[in-house]
Amino acid sequence: MKAVILAAGYGTRLQRDVDNDTSRRFKHLAGIAKPLLPVGHCALISHWVQALNTTGCVDTVFVITNALHHKAFEEWALDFPNVKVLSDGTKNNEDRLGAVACLQLTVKHFKIEDHVIVIGGDTLFKEDFSLIKVKEKFSDLQAMCEDSSLVLSYQCKDEETQKYGILEVDEDLRVRCMKEKPLPSETKSRRACPCFYLFSKKILHLLDAFLEENKEAPIEEKDAPGNFLSWLISRKPVYIHQISGRFDVGNLPSYVECDRYFRENLQDVKSYMM
Repeated sequence: MKAVILAAGYGTRLQRDVDNDTSRRFKHLAGIAKPLLPVGHCALISHWVQALNTTGCVDTVFVITNALHHKAFEEWALDFPNVKVLSDGTKNNEDRLGAVACLQLTVKHFKIEDHVIVIGGDTLFKEDFSLIKVKEKFSDLQAMCEDSSLVLSYQCKDEETQKYGILEVDEDLRVRCMKEKPLPSETKSRRACPCFYLFSKKILHLLDAFLEENKEAPIEEKDAPGNFLSWLISRKPVYIHQISGRFDVGNLPSYVECDRYFRENLQDVKSYMM
């Protein structure tokens, strides 16, 4: 199994917050890609690589970033022999390829023909999350159907449905549809779906089909990886694994909350996410 960490975003909201922060307490974060932000004792992305390597869930971790941050990721990756970094060639947010195109580029560039864990580079999970348990669940699904993929979900509040992709599932926990940022009245589900997917190697070729179908669509419709997931659900079996929640570093307040938790409240650093 391989892992692809999506790290090609430009973190415009966070950088705007840092620039506008009159206290200047966070000026050291200026220009740093979100996955490389210090969270607790290490960079956010290092929590993922350490857990992936310790559990042996994957043999290689691919990180796709942009040309602006490529050098910084290359320097960071020197500490991890099994990490390979790829640039998408873009230098600003307006020219970004979008997450799905970045995933496709990574699969093609490294000729990936294995199952893939796709991870959003600005996301971390609460301590009940276990890579080992998720991989076991995925293996069970693969034994039933090799086309099956696995995603995560957690319960969000009524007022949060308009922030996330919301999954509707059946009694077998198979996803039947995904509603993008619905009103609370538009669905009974409160199952939010973070950017963490275990995609079967059997469905990777469908990235080409999705992007071809949407080649004329605006970047916003191709950027969020959830758009591909929503498209996939009607074509191949996708199931959920339930977790309690996540940290999503989107702006300065969410970063501060995440960093504080890892500095002050994380119970066991060595076993985190394992």
